[in-house]
Amino acid sequence: MSVQQRFGGELSDEEFRKFTLYTTQSNNFEDDNARAKIIGFNNSGVRVAPGAIVRIGDNQIGENSYVGLYSYINGDVSIGLNVLIGPHVSIVASNHLYDPQTDHFSARSNLQKGKVSIEDGVWLTSGVVITPGVTVGKCALVCANSVVTQTVEPYSIVAGTPAKEIGKIDPKSGKYHWYKEEV
Repeated sequence: MSVQQRFGGELSDEEFRKFTLYTTQSNNFEDDNARAKIIGFNNSGVRVAPGAIVRIGDNQIGENSYVGLYSYINGDVSIGLNVLIGPHVSIVASNHLYDPQTDHFSARSNLQKGKVSIEDGVWLTSGVVITPGVTVGKCALVCANSVVTQTVEPYSIVAGTPAKEIGKIDPKSGKYHWYKEEV
């Protein structure tokens, strides 16, 4: 059964116009908060920007967390408190597996091993990809367009493909400490 059939049939032209505007152009606190509630995230201050697809089952997003424009979150993903997820971020728990008997990818990988955890206070900047089985530790900063393939320690700054630690955040002062690259 289609969503339109399930919830009352075809949209009128005016309803479709309003829906389109709401889902593509209403990126503000009130609309992002309402969007989060409509799709089932009930914790206080949770916001979901236009175009974001969040399919994480019964998991809830922690209070005061934000999912940015056109982000994609799918599978057994837990998101802590005060998390910032930038635009075009992809977080996927589990993968497809190659099946030699059928000669294509079909089955899902181990769902437990594929689980992703984004801990409190994390900032995933624009274009970040988080792969299955990763934990991003408390208050870590993942720089733009990084691909995270392994666990990130709390208060780390990581960047690159695959992401590597390039600095630390001092939890007492808030200062960033960048590692010097050896020449």
